Amino acid sequence: MVSLEFRRDRIVFRYGDQKYEWVIEPRYWRNPVIGALVLMVLPFLVYQYPNILTMITTANIYAAIAIMLSLQTIGTARLNFGPQFYVGIGGYTAALLNLYFGLNSALTLIVTILVSLLFAFLISPIVLIARGLYFALITLILPLIFLEITFVYGDIFRGESGLSGIAPLLNLGSVSWNYLAYYFLSLAMMLIYLLVVDKTMRSRYGLAMAAINDNEDVARTVGVNVNKYKILSYVIPSVGMGVAGWFIAHTFRTFAGITYLSLDFMVKILLMIIIGGRASIYGSIVGGYFVAFLEEGLRTLGPINYVVFPLTLILCVYMLPEGLWGLYHKRHYRDYYPKLRVRRR
Repeated sequence: MVSLEFRRDRIVFRYGDQKYEWVIEPRYWRNPVIGALVLMVLPFLVYQYPNILTMITTANIYAAIAIMLSLQTIGTARLNFGPQFYVGIGGYTAALLNLYFGLNSALTLIVTILVSLLFAFLISPIVLIARGLYFALITLILPLIFLEITFVYGDIFRGESGLSGIAPLLNLGSVSWNYLAYYFLSLAMMLIYLLVVDKTMRSRYGLAMAAINDNEDVARTVGVNVNKYKILSYVIPSVGMGVAGWFIAHTFRTFAGITYLSLDFMVKILLMIIIGGRASIYGSIVGGYFVAFLEEGLRTLGPINYVVFPLTLILCVYMLPEGLWGLYHKRHYRDYYPKLRVRRR
């Protein structure tokens, strides 16, 4: 027997002797909805300034990458020091296929997912055999090797100048409308990543990942297939980062390894999840916007920006050990998010 009940604070779904409840009290969804609405309204306030629209579009992309990295960190219990490797895989796959083979953005997306999946599966055993410093060094070296390859085979990857003239995701016939569309597409990508990761972390898979993150040996003793979860936790976020690279290539119509495979880009992504709130998926959004706004604001200082920017980020890490999201969580210490429970009658 199937029945659906709408109550004041929840929706109840009954199937046989199983009972599913979805809590819908405002305190669970109010803040995320307000945040999403603010981000939807924001571009209309600055639509006359293409540089600001580009900045907040970049912030959404940064946040999407940071969300995937946060999920990977929690599920593998290891911090990937080379997330830009898969950004490079996605960006170069899209650029090369479009420029040399004429594939449109839809086809390059499919191939990007497959290529990212292949590389992630081939590299994923490192989460089983490498720990601590060794894992950090391996993941740090991978994007640097890729960057070197782009210089060695400069006739293909175009070295420092990178690949340009990539087909755009869309063309609405107006520069302003294009900027707005790219912002909303980047926002949609970020929110989809956020929703998927949030639901994952609140499921039994998320519980297993949290157990692995806390103590792998204890997780094994309670029946968690640690190796399977660690492989999946490495592969799936890596594909998400590859899709972000595909989006960068088709949005900005250029892709250069010197920009997205360098240590500078890696430091920005890592600092986003630290400043945002230590692998907090909601903190990743705060960290992404903070870093993007700070980077753009300090460019007015001229060349000294390259010194002031990293020093400012280091200062933020020192002064905010719990991250910007931690400041919010001190005042709102309860988790106000939907929860799905399964009970017997």
